[in-house]
Amino acid sequence: MSPARPHAPAWTIRRVEQLSPGQTEDLAALLVAVVHGGASVGFMAPLSLEKARRFWQGVDAAVQRGERALLLAALSDEDTHAPGRVVGTVQLVLDQPENQPHRADLAKMQVAPEMQRRGLGAALMQAAEDTARACGKTVLVLDTVTGSAGDRLYSRMGWQRVGEVPGYALWPDGRPCPTTYFHKQLT
Repeated sequence: MSPARPHAPAWTIRRVEQLSPGQTEDLAALLVAVVHGGASVGFMAPLSLEKARRFWQGVDAAVQRGERALLLAALSDEDTHAPGRVVGTVQLVLDQPENQPHRADLAKMQVAPEMQRRGLGAALMQAAEDTARACGKTVLVLDTVTGSAGDRLYSRMGWQRVGEVPGYALWPDGRPCPTTYFHKQLT
């Protein structure tokens, strides 16, 4: 008989209207971890905690102005050593030009390295789509590194590939990487 698999930590996903200091710290640590893990999310390595904090403080201000929707995934399992710790996030950029009030950009999806391949990314995507619908959005767009885990996830979740731009962004170590654009029509 094979040993039982350890219980995977559970999470809750919710939209926040304002970040607490603890959430800001968790998000800063998450951003540093994903950048140092090689994710191309707009920052170069090495990324300092202070720079990551400033980024999240700016996001928090945009959320409070109603320009963005911010979703956080936090550990909820009582068996963990850090219940409430933020382990994933995604944003919807709601503030669009006046001829695009029906559209939002999905941005900065991040999952803590130790939580990857457990369904959290898909859960965050579904929560983002549900939030977009609740905000009256019918078209979502995003971009991601071509061939990345995100690229595969978005395809599995029914997002439509638009095209690829070679050398669009940089990996955190400075090498160029291609980017793929996706869209999803919400019904």
